[in-house]
Amino acid sequence: MAKGKGGGLPDKALFALAGFVYLFLYAPIAVLIFFSFNAERSTQVWSGFSMRWYGELIRDQSILDAFYNSLIVGVSATLVSTIIGTFAAMGLARHRFRGKTAADSTIYAATVMPEIVVGVSLLAFFVTVQFQLGLTTIIIAHVAFCISFVTIVVRARLAGMDRSVEEAAAYLGANPATTFLRVTLPIILPGVMAGGLLAFTLSFDDFVITFFTAGVGSSTLPLKIYSMIKFGVSPIINALSTVILVVTVILIVGGSRILAGRKE
Repeated sequence: MAKGKGGGLPDKALFALAGFVYLFLYAPIAVLIFFSFNAERSTQVWSGFSMRWYGELIRDQSILDAFYNSLIVGVSATLVSTIIGTFAAMGLARHRFRGKTAADSTIYAATVMPEIVVGVSLLAFFVTVQFQLGLTTIIIAHVAFCISFVTIVVRARLAGMDRSVEEAAAYLGANPATTFLRVTLPIILPGVMAGGLLAFTLSFDDFVITFFTAGVGSSTLPLKIYSMIKFGVSPIINALSTVILVVTVILIVGGSRILAGRKE
């Protein structure tokens, strides 16, 4: 135990284990980024630095269309699921009503249900009601899938909130709508933002549910990448993945700075 506190062998072993875990997680990503700058098509042999594949990516209209579709679906599903999930969390956290236990169970069950079950059931529903498959059906499917995740995240934030501030606002004459907009929402905003980011991530990179609910001309980025991989791994995929990774990191860092600024 003394060696552990003083930086002996146990600490070194723990540090080495942590390094191995991080290497295991991020080495494939590093290799992907590295070969996105490869001059030749090979994804195994380095032949020189080049931005060729980023140029090919910009000129590939089918990929740009798929990215645009994914962006439409992701933003739309995030907005709708965040609004519905936030109010669902408010209702479940603040009110008692008949069937609350069943509603709770349904929310948590939706997060562990296999996506293939969700995809097949939604496809059967759309076919039954004769709803034409397209971007609209993908958005509806993603909203149904993401609501539960947003609800759970926002509800966790509500559980740690001091309700006395809401009571003080009501005592000072604020109506329920004003109390929610001026008091409750600013306090739970980090939870709402976290739920929204989670919903966007789940929606943007979803493949299984999208595969079953997409129609002709509504291919999203995951579907497009899957169709490209069937004919061999192209360096364009490496370039595309690198761009998405960089944008994701920027959004995470930006969101963290915004939240840190609010706390200060």
